[in-house]
Amino acid sequence: MIESFSMHNLLLLSVLVFLAGFIDSIAGGGGLITLPAYLNAGLKTELLLGTNKLSSTFGTLMAAIRYFKELSFRPHYVIPLVLTAIGGSFLGARAICLLPTYAVKYLLIILIPPTAIFMLLQKKFGIQDLSSNHSRKNIMLKSLAISFLISFYDGFFGPGTGTFFAISFTFFCGYSLIQATALSKILNFSSNISALVAFFILGRLHIELGLLMAFVGIAGNLVGATFALKKGVFVIKPLLFIIANALLVKIIYGMLK
Repeated sequence: MIESFSMHNLLLLSVLVFLAGFIDSIAGGGGLITLPAYLNAGLKTELLLGTNKLSSTFGTLMAAIRYFKELSFRPHYVIPLVLTAIGGSFLGARAICLLPTYAVKYLLIILIPPTAIFMLLQKKFGIQDLSSNHSRKNIMLKSLAISFLISFYDGFFGPGTGTFFAISFTFFCGYSLIQATALSKILNFSSNISALVAFFILGRLHIELGLLMAFVGIAGNLVGATFALKKGVFVIKPLLFIIANALLVKIIYGMLK
């Protein structure tokens, strides 16, 4: 029940989820903020990943729609990638549920710092669309591999998925960063839905809290996507780095008490 969370914790969580949605729609990595934020609010560890998927899925959908009003890809290219993302994410979500619940906190401690540092240190690239330098077959094979591997990671853990998608499609397929970000949103949404189904079947999510935060995340994603299309990307990574790791320190402190 929502009543089990204090008003102070819900307000703080709402601010952080909005900020995470804003950041995620621009550069990905919103989960670096929301996962420790949910723990900080008092959410049980076994409900953490599923609840985060529920709240982030709708925001990702809104960002995808906003991007695809400006940029689009042909259906015969996108549909196989979507199906691959769904399969990879479902397998990843099933895999993480095989681990004991306390392991999730240790995964946060192990994976968040290097993920945040990796995102922070990425240089500006992907200014131009160079995909024409690759054959269609080459791009499709690389795209399928990217879709499966990163979607598996998304179902298994998740933070940074949007960024990893965007960077991979830019680096391996030659898309501009804005094109890659647009493509990453539809795949990220697909992988989120698949993982969410797995978490729902296993009863590993807080439905009321997730739906409440979904509305907050939608607002953050819409504002962020609009900002990105006008101002460009990677403008607020230092903020992401500071907030994610500050919350992580708080979680570690709580575990040591």
